[in-house]
Amino acid sequence: MPQPTGFTIPLSLPRRQMNDFLHFAAKIPTVPVERPMNLRQLVQARERAYPRPGWCALFTKAWGVICARHAWLRRAYLGWPWPRLYQHPCNVASIAVERSYGAEDAVFFLHINRPEEKALTEIDARLKWFKDRPLGSAAVMRRQLRLAQLPRPLRRAIWWAGLNLNGRQRARFFGTTGVTAYAGGGAASGHPLGLLTTTLSYGTIDANGNVVVRVTYDHRTIDGGPVARVLGELERVLQHEILTELRYLESVQAA
Repeated sequence: MPQPTGFTIPLSLPRRQMNDFLHFAAKIPTVPVERPMNLRQLVQARERAYPRPGWCALFTKAWGVICARHAWLRRAYLGWPWPRLYQHPCNVASIAVERSYGAEDAVFFLHINRPEEKALTEIDARLKWFKDRPLGSAAVMRRQLRLAQLPRPLRRAIWWAGLNLNGRQRARFFGTTGVTAYAGGGAASGHPLGLLTTTLSYGTIDANGNVVVRVTYDHRTIDGGPVARVLGELERVLQHEILTELRYLESVQAA
């Protein structure tokens, strides 16, 4: 009995963008480092806070604090016209956000400058704004969609130039560090691919506050030992600075 014939589906603009992203991310020698953490106090404080910021906001700000303290986390590898490192003066967090695009769920990238200087509620509001805002109403989203409309050879040339030629433009268009997570869907990625020197991700957080946090790093730029140590520092930032801010939100609500 002959098999039925399917049909061809052209790539949507977000799928084109993700294909370009993965084309270049696959060329980067990334290595994941992970650390189990217990954030029970943070879980309890977040439950009592109002408004209650999402976990992505908490981790984005905490990782921003770490990257602000350690300049080597703001370095990027540039490959042309000669291999070198560029160090950016401030953090630009590139956060993967899933949102609707027509009939599909698509990933776009929200950029937040200096997340360590922003309130948790502000970061959380920016994430919700980006997720729910009409398509193309944010400049960074319009730029991503316009680039995806171009023919593939031209798109790939622009991506390559943005990643390899000028460090300042690289930070502007791609950011200095990435944040991605599947915890909201009850899952985690063992080795998320990324274009940047570091990409922070985390798994599901159980009722006791146990979670595995990982950083995927570009081995051309940094080594694993320092990354492992700053993961320990990240845990302390979550349990002190971020916890203090959550307790402040709780105290404001109680007043």
